[in-house]
Amino acid sequence: MAINKEKKREIVAKLESALKEASSVAFVGFTKLTVADASKMRKQLKEADVNYFVAKKTLLRLVLKKSGYQGEEPALPGEVAVAWTKDDVIAPARGVYEFGKKMKGALTLLGGVFEGVFVNAEKMVAIATIPPLQVLRGMFVNVINSPIQGLVMALDQISKKKQ
Repeated sequence: MAINKEKKREIVAKLESALKEASSVAFVGFTKLTVADASKMRKQLKEADVNYFVAKKTLLRLVLKKSGYQGEEPALPGEVAVAWTKDDVIAPARGVYEFGKKMKGALTLLGGVFEGVFVNAEKMVAIATIPPLQVLRGMFVNVINSPIQGLVMALDQISKKKQ
């Protein structure tokens, strides 16, 4: 469907402002995604404070060229959407990846922008699988606690032998 010039200007302005405010951006490929599934995904992403916008690839590429990101722009085949957030740099990739696992191929990560550099699909999937901050903190505490716990158990065994 053709879009008039005024509508194109609005889309370009929205994409430019989104990329300026974004801490990270995920490019999303979607095929055979029903309206109900798309609405459910948008709701989940909104709960995680992630914005989602579908745009024409030509307009997206125009904005990406102006943005000044480093690296090589990933290929964007098929229908493309953009997911971004200001706060949690992993949230856009994680949200799309988690929902994509449920949709069995209807939703994929095509690449993105992470820390001002274009990244390919494989790197975005790797970023998406990083555990949340609370889990990472728990893992760190467990690593710190492990030697102390071993020492306590050894001292306990020594005290039992001396009795």
